[in-house]
Amino acid sequence: MSTNSSHDFIVIKAVEDGVNVIGLTRGTDTRFHHSEKLDKGEVMIAQFTEHTSAIKVRGKAIIQTGHGEIESEAKR
Repeated sequence: MSTNSSHDFIVIKAVEDGVNVIGLTRGTDTRFHHSEKLDKGEVMIAQFTEHTSAIKVRGKAIIQTGHGEIESEAKR
């Protein structure tokens, strides 16, 4: 694997209580391998690795990446 750059990291800031951040594995079978729950104002810095190919955010949060910023919608 190549040296990590700042684009490998994402910053997730919860805008409401109960935001779920879920890490998904690489490989032929995608599986959940880690989950965190954030409350309003909490920040998590996550990184894509040789084991993490995707990160799912459920709930209202601001997500910043090397490609820009996006706001997820609230749970309904």
